Order: sequence, then C-alpha cells, then structure tokens
Amino acid sequence: MNAINYPLEDLVKIKQKRFEQAINLVEEKKALLKREEDILTKVKKARDKVLKHKEDKLKQLRDALDEGERTDKIVQKKAYLDVVKDDLEVEEKKVKEQQKSVKEAENDLEKARENLKQKQKDIEKLRIHRKQWEKEMKYVERQHEQLAQDEIGSVKYIMKKKEKKKK
Repeated sequence: MNAINYPLEDLVKIKQKRFEQAINLVEEKKALLKREEDILTKVKKARDKVLKHKEDKLKQLRDALDEGERTDKIVQKKAYLDVVKDDLEVEEKKVKEQQKSVKEAENDLEKARENLKQKQKDIEKLRIHRKQWEKEMKYVERQHEQLAQDEIGSVKYIMKKKEKKKK
C-alpha cells in the first residue's frame, strides 16, 4: 500500500493552500474592521467635541439673552451658532459615513469567515475520503496477500502430492 499514492493528493494540497489563504483573509478583514472602528471612534470624538462647543455657545447665547445684552452681539452669537450647527452637520455626516464603512467591514469579515468555514469543510471531506480510500486499499492489499498465500499453499500441496506419488 505504501507504493500507492493517494490519487487526490494534489487536490488536498490545493485545498489546504486555499484554506490558509482564507485564514489570512479573515485576519486581514479583522485588522481592517479594527482600523475602521478606530476611525469611527475618532470621528465620534470630533463630533462630540463640536456638539459640546455648540451647547456651550447656545448656553452663552441664552445667558446673553437673559442678561439683556446688545442686539448686535446677540445677532453675532446667533450667526456663529449657525456656523457651529453647520460644522456639527458635517461631523454627523462623517460619523454616518464611517458607520457605513464599519458595517461594510463587518460584512466583509462575515463573508471571509463563511468562506473559511467552507474551505474547512472541503478539507474535512477530503480527509474523510482519504481515510475511506486507505481502508479500501488495505482491504484490497489483504485480498491480494490472501490470494498469493492461497496460491503458495496450493503449489506446496501439489508438490507434496507429487513427491508422495514418486515414492
């Protein structure tokens, strides 16, 4: 049996290589997801900073209104508050876009994991097939050995019979 090579050995090597590539792809997708999540955290911090700034300016405007400050100062503060609102909208858009990027990265990672599972199943199927094939080859080898032993036994029997006849 040792002389007979598994006929699907090349396929096993190919499947193993693809499995290893799938593992690497999953690791890359994990790293990409982590990077996207880090970027999302930074963008959220920037948005929160602008939001806090807006709230502070809104509080200043309310305090100015309560104190009865001059109209031109109040108009100026309202105009600046509008600028801060625009900045906040820009930051919100950045957060939403980054959330989309994170979601895409999560989906890519999930697809890579599914691919990895499929590659793992393929390897397992081939491993099971190989075990079955080896069992069959051992059975065939035993059959050949049994046949050879039967022939040797028959020849010995015939030779002993001939020797007895000669005597």
